[in-house]
Amino acid sequence: MDFLGVKNEESFKDYSIKLFNYHFEKNKTYQLYCKSLNIKPEKIDQIEKIPFLPIIFFKHKKIFIKNNKHQKVFKSSGTGGLRSSHFIYRLKNYDASIEKCFERVYGKISDYVIIGVTPSFKSKSESSLIYMINELIKKSKNNESQFLMDPEKFDLKTKQLEKNKTKYIIYGLSYALMDLIDNKKYNLKNSIIIETGGMKGLKKEIDKEDLHNIFSKGFNTPNVHSEYAMTELLSQSYSIKDQIFNSPKWKKVLVKDFNDPFKVSKNGKGFLNIIDLANKYSCPFIATEDVGEVFKNGEFKLFGRGSEADIRGCNLMLTGYAN
Repeated sequence: MDFLGVKNEESFKDYSIKLFNYHFEKNKTYQLYCKSLNIKPEKIDQIEKIPFLPIIFFKHKKIFIKNNKHQKVFKSSGTGGLRSSHFIYRLKNYDASIEKCFERVYGKISDYVIIGVTPSFKSKSESSLIYMINELIKKSKNNESQFLMDPEKFDLKTKQLEKNKTKYIIYGLSYALMDLIDNKKYNLKNSIIIETGGMKGLKKEIDKEDLHNIFSKGFNTPNVHSEYAMTELLSQSYSIKDQIFNSPKWKKVLVKDFNDPFKVSKNGKGFLNIIDLANKYSCPFIATEDVGEVFKNGEFKLFGRGSEADIRGCNLMLTGYAN
């Protein structure tokens, strides 16, 4: 069974524990991390008991299954200094996840024109976001799907799409979308705007709800959605309303206690731990530095990144091996 075969809670648990044992045996970094915590594989019988690798490891270690040759390396933007590196063994896993994550929310990709608003997309071949948008552009099988950064070309293309009443989706980094509406108002009633983060590029920090209101007014559309993903994972979660994110069956978000990093629960508030079963060949179990709330139905809300002090303290408690 691969990640697409996960259909319910039971198969998710079974495949998660199977992948835990696989990584404990074949992923050197993950194995050493687990051993530093005195983890006994035979005692892992619930997903909450699985150790989650702190995301900072992707900045310092090569996370992969031994003897596997990678097809591609994705790197984070590096806005915080060191860049994370994600070694991809099978791109087809990412391709399949991109397609299925999209279609479970929006339907067939081919029903839409896909527009990407991401600066320097031609020079950023290491960006997993640009790869994702480009994959959606290709799978839309529409010649009008493209990356558009020039404001005039963006204006002309969206006017044409509106005139023809074409269904289209605009994926954009927050600061790039903001740049478009800084000096112009649009009338994109047939569009769906999906902001993909990139808040660090904004001139000043803006609350997510306020940001969506700005986009809604600036583009004149009620359809402002969010996509949550990261360089170190292969699956996306989408939010179409109230900043509540929903994930595919093979991805689950858990919550780590603020005061006890070894206490992991299926719901509540705290740091977000993510199981992404599409991420079979690097590490499916990631302890992020994001803070949020996970609800009983598995949906979650993102509050933002934890404070530097909290993140540093949590990482120190979790491991001495990272150094």
